[in-house]
Amino acid sequence: MPGDEQAGLPTGEVARRLGVSPVTLRSWERRYGIGPAHREQGRHRRWSAADIALLEAMCELTSQGLPPAEAARVAADRRACQDPSPARGEPPTGGGAKPSDLAGDETRLLVRGLVRAADRLDAPTLQESLADAVDLWGVEDAWEAVIAPTLRAAGRRWATVGEPYVEVEHFLSWHIAAELRRRAYPVARQGPVALLAAVPAEDHTLPLDALAAALTGRGIAFRMLGASVPPPALVHAMRRLGPAAVVLWSQTSATAMPGLAAAVPNRMFGVAGARRRPLLLLAGPGWRGVKVPDCAVLPQSLRAAVDCIGARAGLGVPSNGAVTTKA
Repeated sequence: MPGDEQAGLPTGEVARRLGVSPVTLRSWERRYGIGPAHREQGRHRRWSAADIALLEAMCELTSQGLPPAEAARVAADRRACQDPSPARGEPPTGGGAKPSDLAGDETRLLVRGLVRAADRLDAPTLQESLADAVDLWGVEDAWEAVIAPTLRAAGRRWATVGEPYVEVEHFLSWHIAAELRRRAYPVARQGPVALLAAVPAEDHTLPLDALAAALTGRGIAFRMLGASVPPPALVHAMRRLGPAAVVLWSQTSATAMPGLAAAVPNRMFGVAGARRRPLLLLAGPGWRGVKVPDCAVLPQSLRAAVDCIGARAGLGVPSNGAVTTKA
């Protein structure tokens, strides 16, 4: 950095150059140890060229779908290999905080801030807050501790206010979908793939967007069919892909299709003598109380669904007690 920049840049300027918010940088420093290696007492933090290079690596890794805590570890390891001197700062410790580490009041404040931004149709604030939440905690934790409660709060307000609140809920849903889809990009298929689809007549797909983003973060290939998938289209896609797992989303019991669920496990793939059936995950509250195949898995959370698919793909183990198997 030429001239005065050799002394380091302030947080606001670094955030502007990297295209992230100052809040994100401060949160990375607090939670993952990604901060200025040298500080002078009584002065604002100044970021050196080496500090900014570490931030650039962090941004690159998170843009590739790595959870922030893992990206911080990898970025710090890279810097340690380039300059092992302890003066350059220590790698992050503690693995990063999760929303569950926050007090209940703090979590409620985050949710309330998102709902208020939606009430004002304040797109910049809403999008920045959503991005910060996912940057800090990853898709799975941000969804379960912040985003899903925000959607439920907006739904309760819609039930109270009525039709005049529809535009707010649509506005909120669109921005959440935009943030999740920004983080869900195709992983090259070098192994098992998961097929994601909503049952016919089901137009609510935000949880599928969250699942796609979370699978991306785990490096698991998926193919998204989206809302209201006709049964023949699902069958054709299964025949083309031979998926390791099929996820069928249903928001309400009115859209759940037991017949379609029963047909999925009967589809076998592979060469003769080594045929296999796809793992069937029936996701969403619509499947509660509906008769489903004994082999079906009913994940109780986003993390449980990702763990289950990861285990099927050979990339992890299912979390204990997080899924219900009809057996």
